[in-house]
Amino acid sequence: MSFAAPWFLLGLLAVPLVAAVYARAHARRLRAAEAFAAPALRSAVAPAQPGWRRHLPMVLFGLALVVLLVALARPEVTVAVPIERANVMLVTDESSSMRATDVEPTRLEAARHAGEEFLDGVPDRIRVGVVAFSTHSRLASPPTEDREAVRRALDLLRAKGSTATGDALDLALRTLRRPPRPGVRRTPGAIVLLSDGRPTRGRDPVGVARQARRLGIPVYTVALGTERGVIQLGERLVPVPPDRAGLERIAEVSGGRAFSADDAGQLDAVYRDLAERVATRHESREMTAAAVAGALVLMLAGAAGSLRWFARPV
Repeated sequence: MSFAAPWFLLGLLAVPLVAAVYARAHARRLRAAEAFAAPALRSAVAPAQPGWRRHLPMVLFGLALVVLLVALARPEVTVAVPIERANVMLVTDESSSMRATDVEPTRLEAARHAGEEFLDGVPDRIRVGVVAFSTHSRLASPPTEDREAVRRALDLLRAKGSTATGDALDLALRTLRRPPRPGVRRTPGAIVLLSDGRPTRGRDPVGVARQARRLGIPVYTVALGTERGVIQLGERLVPVPPDRAGLERIAEVSGGRAFSADDAGQLDAVYRDLAERVATRHESREMTAAAVAGALVLMLAGAAGSLRWFARPV
């Protein structure tokens, strides 16, 4: 919870003072009652003692005061609301390192299956596209609501070549920047980048991430693989550990979030989570009216209790 006018919360400092004044007044009433009648006669003079009921109305009034002060501070809560329409680009690494089998059956097969999990979880109103990249980047599928077209694009992924992450992000960004037709406002977008290695060529991906932030297009990154990952190149085994730090930096700079996955099951779970994230946006909702209503309820309850227990008969 946040507050649009938090300085009003300073008024809460007065609440303990009000409580102290009430306690002092109550102590004076007790001393006056003791002076009014001898202890042996007190039960006959004043047989009915209100007990806790004497204090309950004032407690309710005090709580109402606290809630009203909070209302003056204009409390706000952040809620997730569904996005009516959005474009999401699945930017998927298909470099040679994706042949590694530390994620079964291979990193590339796990990525393909996770992409299909994403399609199953994302609402129909979200259009999904695919950019595949290795040495070069290609738009395998423009953003579309045709899920079968996206599945066919994922089926065509092949592990080969080096890693040009920055070029792939730039292609995805340019695709998302295009309006559906002239004169129509650009649809909100997001990028889901899955990779397993450090960029070896092309543009600086962090620079592209800064551009994405300026455009309001977050990049969610997924680092796939383990430190044990290797691939066969000729006569030798080459280690291909995931570049978690680099992908975290891309996500941080763009305003997105970084994930990592060590196995196929974890990768599927990450993509299901991402499907929910890209289908919602966070909005601030002011809760002032609800706070005022709560304060009024407390005040009415206090007034009703006071009238019920302490009103003098007419």
